Amino acid sequence: MVESQKPTPDVIAAVATAPGRGGIGVVRLSGPDLSPYARALSGRVPASRHATCVPFLDASGAEIDEGLLLYFPAPHSYTGEDVLELQGHGGPVVMQLLLQRCLELGARPAQPGEFTHRAFLNDKLDLAQAEAVADLIEASTAAAARSAVRSLAGEFSATVHSLVDKLIELRMLVEATLDFPEEEIDFLKQSKAFERLQMLQVALAAVQGRARQGSLLRQGLHVVLAGLPNVGKSSLLNRLAGQERAIVTAVAGTTRDVLREAIQIQGIPLHIIDTAGLRESEDEVERIGVARTWQEIERADVVLQLVDARRGLTEADHDIAARLPAGVERLLVYNKADLAEQTIGKNEVGGVVSVYLSAKTGAGIDCLREELLRVAGWQTGAGDVFMARERHLLALSRAAEHLSAAALQQSSLELFAEELRLAQEALSEITGEFTADNLLGEIFARFCIGK
Repeated sequence: MVESQKPTPDVIAAVATAPGRGGIGVVRLSGPDLSPYARALSGRVPASRHATCVPFLDASGAEIDEGLLLYFPAPHSYTGEDVLELQGHGGPVVMQLLLQRCLELGARPAQPGEFTHRAFLNDKLDLAQAEAVADLIEASTAAAARSAVRSLAGEFSATVHSLVDKLIELRMLVEATLDFPEEEIDFLKQSKAFERLQMLQVALAAVQGRARQGSLLRQGLHVVLAGLPNVGKSSLLNRLAGQERAIVTAVAGTTRDVLREAIQIQGIPLHIIDTAGLRESEDEVERIGVARTWQEIERADVVLQLVDARRGLTEADHDIAARLPAGVERLLVYNKADLAEQTIGKNEVGGVVSVYLSAKTGAGIDCLREELLRVAGWQTGAGDVFMARERHLLALSRAAEHLSAAALQQSSLELFAEELRLAQEALSEITGEFTADNLLGEIFARFCIGK
């Protein structure tokens, strides 16, 4: 007989596996005291942290499905609360029936990221680790996944905490000096406080470098292929993608719309965007394509301006270069270098780097890949990067600015101490010690439901 004991309120439930059909599907619950749910769903309370094969029952006691029931009593669970997992057959109908049964028992549908949000609130994860959960799920390359795992394991957080601890030590020395101004002993000089500040700045700069690399791993690089019609943009896209993704003909203006392809170079995700050739046209469709090309250029991280090596830089090419946004990296690519009998590879004149290649034969493509990583700021062999987000980079930047301001306030200890305090708060935002509630809501709302 199925027990009908009323469960405890504020239990959340969600399908934790991806939509669609699969061999296995998981419904997850979290909340205080889930033993009534376990009895109602299976007729028993399973042993803690053991997989138990049970029938999953509806309100009348009829079997919905048969699968594994796992029970993780608080606090030894992902969320720090009681957690139940129902692992059944992965059909969408079965999953919805199981979820509906959980809701009938008093659970409510989980919001996006609510399981991880509860883990954060219950001190199972700090904020940087919680974000690493989403980064691991969304990782598009093996390198990004490995970096996210390191952050999830707490490596990034531990490094930030180490900086904060050093800041606290320095603040204590400054506060001691402020508390005893009548003493003749200069606490700061004796303890080499200003030398400690310099060491902190160096350590923070190293963390910033690793975080910038991790941000590149996470977000990837948006690369736009731009240039006059028929210079080989689509051929280059196909060569970089390793397959025929774009139509290539000798007819100028073949590409009318934006075409995107995701690739990776040394584990760095690149989003290659092929665009319509930039020229004046009476064709309405082509004009729309050109307008979209300029829109993509405005959003690009790098613009590869393709030029026909047989003609060299024409007046029209110079006009395109003049219109490129000032803040966007630009790499000049001379395509069809084999037909122009030009030397394949990198050419640098006056600090301006050009790459000569043949998209048709593939000659010079490896050189282009290396240059793309260079302009992106990627350091080859960087294996210990942190999977960082934009807010992490901003927090690190603010901390660095406050430390620089502190270095200029050595004669005014009150201001010196205040800049150190602000630097500590900026760093603590990364792990969540100082974080506004509205920011938490924004962060966890981007998670998938069920995580």
